[in-house]
This record gives sequence, structure tokens and C-alpha cells, in this order.
Amino acid sequence: MARKKYEEPQDNHDRWLISYADFITLLFAFFVVMYAISIVNEGKYRVLSDALGNAFGGREPVATKAGRAQVQSPLPLTSIVQRRRSEAMRREKERLTAMARQLGATLAPLVKAGKVRVTQSGRGVSVEINASVLFDSGDAKLNGDSVEALRAVAGLLKDDTHAIQVEGHTDNMPISNAAFPSNWELSAVRASSVVRLFIDSGVAAERLTALGHGANEPVASNNDPVGRARNRRVAITILSALPEPPTEIPTR
Repeated sequence: MARKKYEEPQDNHDRWLISYADFITLLFAFFVVMYAISIVNEGKYRVLSDALGNAFGGREPVATKAGRAQVQSPLPLTSIVQRRRSEAMRREKERLTAMARQLGATLAPLVKAGKVRVTQSGRGVSVEINASVLFDSGDAKLNGDSVEALRAVAGLLKDDTHAIQVEGHTDNMPISNAAFPSNWELSAVRASSVVRLFIDSGVAAERLTALGHGANEPVASNNDPVGRARNRRVAITILSALPEPPTEIPTR
């Protein structure tokens, strides 16, 4: 009886296609899942965007003809900060303007006589009082007529929160006596006298600063009596809580 010839199994060279097909299937499933995760609910996104925009000063949604709210692109953070600062500066300017009007009305007789000037700038509100209204020549003690006017000013300022700077100024005529060796001492003590009266009238001491400039910051010429009289003064400045930034000078 003849034996059957044993046939060796042949290698299947296409077996790799099965693994490749499985890999492609898994890769397709992965991208389907990633696509599904990346889909954002547009309605919910608009609601969230509007809420954040309103809270941080962004743009409001604009109604279209179809009645739907069209969401504008949100403002950059720097624009939001600048807008909020501009609004705060506007409100601060309005507060200081109202204060300047009150001070001008309180000191109206002296303003009319040219003894007091009330001005407003980016730094704050300044009340410039001629020294002849407050002091005798070469003296730093407040005279009786000035105390009432200064107490009226203190009455307007005591319930406020702004810092107050009191600056004393003199002309360039030299002074030398037992009390004041120079104009530096005279201007500083005059400013301190006004500060002391404000404190006694109820203005918080931590809000006050006294400075003496001597003859170093004239506002008029010292070559004639009129100019020297103008330079002898005390300036009371209610400092702005949000001073305007200084103007940058371009350099080459």
C-alpha cells in the first residue's frame, strides 16, 4: 500500500492585510471620537461670551434684522483696562470740578478781589491764596481775618478723602531774623500753620502734607512790587486720586 505524500502548508503572504485593516479601523474610530469632542455648542458659547463680556466691560451683542443677537468679537484685555480707567478718570474729574465750584463760591469775595485763584488741572484742584490775606509781612502766624476763610475751606474738605498738599512760597527778597533765617523757613512754617488749622478744623492729619519752596517757584516776575506780591502765596492743592499720566517727550 502506497503512502500518502505529506504536503507542507504554504505561507500566507497576505496576512498583514488583516492587521493593517484593524489599524485603519482603530485610527478611524480615534478621529471620529476626537471630532465629536471638538464640537462646541454654539448657543452655549454665545451665552457664556455675552456674560463674560458684560462682566468685564466687553462689547454688547448687537441685534440683527432677523432679531438674532450677533456676537461681536470681544475687546482685548488692554482695551478693557483702558476703558475702565478712562471712565474712572472721568468720574474723578467730575468730583473735582464740583469741589472747585464749591471752593470758588465759598471764597467768592476774595476771588473777586484777586486775592484767591481756584484752578483745576490733571493734578487736582488748587486754591492759591495771596500771603497778604493770611499773614503779616515776614510772619507765619495766621491773622484773624484769614482764619474764618480757611475754616470754611476746611469745612468743605474734612469729609472728603483726597490727599491735600499745602505749599508755601515767598518772593526773592532775603529775610533773616531770629525766627526765620531764610525764606525756606518762612515758607515752610507758613504752610505748616495752614495745615495745623486744617487739622484743628477736623481734616484728617494723614491726608495733609506741608511743603516750603522759598522763592524757587515764582509765578510772576520778582522785578516789581506787583510780581513779588503775587509770588508770596500759599497754594492748597486737593490732589486727584487718578492723576493724568505725564506726557512723554519723544527723544532722538
